[in-house]
Amino acid sequence: MAPAAIRNAGLASAHAVSFSPHAGRSKRRPDSRWDAFAPSISRNRGRAYAPNRDRFVDNDANVQESSILKLHILGIAGTFMGGVAALAREHGHAVEGSDQAVYPPMSTQLEQLGIALSQGYKPDNISADCDGIVVGNALSRGNAAVEHVLDRGMKYTSGAQWLAEHVLPGRDTLAVAGTHGKTTTTTILSFLLDRAGRDPGFLIGGVAEDFGVSARVGTGREFVVEADEYDTAFFDKRSKFVHYRPLVAILNNLEYDHADIFPDVAAIQRQFHHLVRTVPGRGRLIVNGDDAHLAEVLTMGCWTPVERFGLLRDGMADDAFDWGARLLHSKAGSADGSAFTVFKSGKAVGDVHWPMLGLHNVLNGLAALAACNAVGVDVSTVIPSLAEFRSVKRRLEVIGEAQGVTVYDDFAHHPTAIRTTLEGLRAKVGGARIVVAMEPRSNSMRLGAHADALAPSLDIADAVVFLHRPELAWDAGKVVSAIRGDARTAADADALIATLRDIARTGDHVVFMSNGGFDGAPRRFLAALG
Repeated sequence: MAPAAIRNAGLASAHAVSFSPHAGRSKRRPDSRWDAFAPSISRNRGRAYAPNRDRFVDNDANVQESSILKLHILGIAGTFMGGVAALAREHGHAVEGSDQAVYPPMSTQLEQLGIALSQGYKPDNISADCDGIVVGNALSRGNAAVEHVLDRGMKYTSGAQWLAEHVLPGRDTLAVAGTHGKTTTTTILSFLLDRAGRDPGFLIGGVAEDFGVSARVGTGREFVVEADEYDTAFFDKRSKFVHYRPLVAILNNLEYDHADIFPDVAAIQRQFHHLVRTVPGRGRLIVNGDDAHLAEVLTMGCWTPVERFGLLRDGMADDAFDWGARLLHSKAGSADGSAFTVFKSGKAVGDVHWPMLGLHNVLNGLAALAACNAVGVDVSTVIPSLAEFRSVKRRLEVIGEAQGVTVYDDFAHHPTAIRTTLEGLRAKVGGARIVVAMEPRSNSMRLGAHADALAPSLDIADAVVFLHRPELAWDAGKVVSAIRGDARTAADADALIATLRDIARTGDHVVFMSNGGFDGAPRRFLAALG
């Protein structure tokens, strides 16, 4: 995206009505219910966050009944927007929403929160008495609900802007960015801060097993947010993470993705540099020291102290990175990422033993520990707690076992993530068969942007069943024929499940990989096994 386009995108976002009580106030009645929704309103009525203190303080006199709003969230079942809904609900607001595709785990969270959810983007699903609309980035012009909001002149904003204006003010924001590992790293960081007694707020792009939710306000100073480079909304084409203004930013990695909005890696690097520009000099950038694309981002200009992290391979000095990890052998005898020593400036600060697998998760954990240190946590005191960490749903999540077959649900949807996930599993299971059920669902996958890299990423699998829906815009046959193991296609989820039943046998590990609902295939297959 050219600089002029970036400027125009920023101008476009200014036309959306801000939810901030300070934006455009002179043009509205001072007693407006909308103005009463101040960023200082906390998750509990009568308690307001004090920016110069470490906790919420009682402030009943300043909270009026009119500060409670009714919001409709378009795209509410998405992992980010579902988190926004949870935060709005925790603030005490009435929340409803609609979405086209609704599936666990976010649908389950919304149901547990008592949030009314309507199927489909129909204008009638938006209550007439809503005070405002929060619009997810999955919706575009031409969508019936979007056109209804615009034609009626309803107040609207994006999820990222709502978060920035009503949750993040007065907080120390820790943002986790990168092509891969954002959700897991955000979860690890939130877990560590919680175990350190910080009671952080967080918004995670998935349901964290240790918290049971994807988002909470928290009472501490820190707020951890999964910082996505995808665009904000139909009216704001900047990356979502530019809204967050973090004190600490983790840059995990950078590869080409989101082919529907980015023409090349350089366009993504430009957005990452916009994020770098927002981190203050008193803050910290935690950067993958092995990532060449991130190194190029920093050469564009950097005004914040940088700490680099990386894996210490054989022959590398302990101080090769500011934060290093050296693999240890697990109890099973393999270096599968479930055990490693953490080094800070060349000095060992503790050994991690945890249930996570893969080198990618070692780096995720290392980055989270570095970010904890940046906000004053003695990491040696929280490293032991990682033994109890339970990660996030749909990240190589074991959903059950039947007839000796272990079934996993995984969110991987980029060749690199697919490869690293399978490498971790292979290190764990040794010579046992790994069978992959693959749905190419992300926009980049559907456009064929990763087609050439897809077959090599599946080399570790012994068998692959590829969901080749008729609407797929490219020929999956070429990819399937290039896969090393036994590879087959299926036209729909029913055929895929039938094929898996034919090829699965006792001792197999069957991994479903998709960033969507996969038509419920993982649990349907588990049920079919009996």
